[in-house]
Amino acid sequence: MRKPIAVVTAALAAALVLPSTASATPGSGVTGTILAQKTIGHTDYTLREVTIQPGGYTGWHFHDGTLYAYVKAGTLTHNLADCSIDGIFATGRAFTEKPDQVHIGRNLGSTPLVLEVLYVLPAGSPLSEDAPDPGCGF
Repeated sequence: MRKPIAVVTAALAAALVLPSTASATPGSGVTGTILAQKTIGHTDYTLREVTIQPGGYTGWHFHDGTLYAYVKAGTLTHNLADCSIDGIFATGRAFTEKPDQVHIGRNLGSTPLVLEVLYVLPAGSPLSEDAPDPGCGF
């Protein structure tokens, strides 16, 4: 009887002492369609069209590898976790996203934003991973 009580007590103590993880921020107004996928060696290549409706956003997230993106229509406002804007990318512009860099993409315009994105990720990685809201207020 002492062992189960000790385990429960230890679990409760850990829950009270360890810091809690902030909640991830879900996106809004975002859809994506995979156009092509290929794994070569230990790398997944995924070509995806991402559409963000006016006022929409991706939610705070990061990627395990590099992304190469092209703005097919609209304008993307791209913020980093320190709340700075590291780019405003209009139709015809290309940009990259570095691995493990927490960011959010927002469509502050009045027309849909359409991106063509090539994800270059370690094999088996998700396309993106949620990150907690850093408290930027948007």
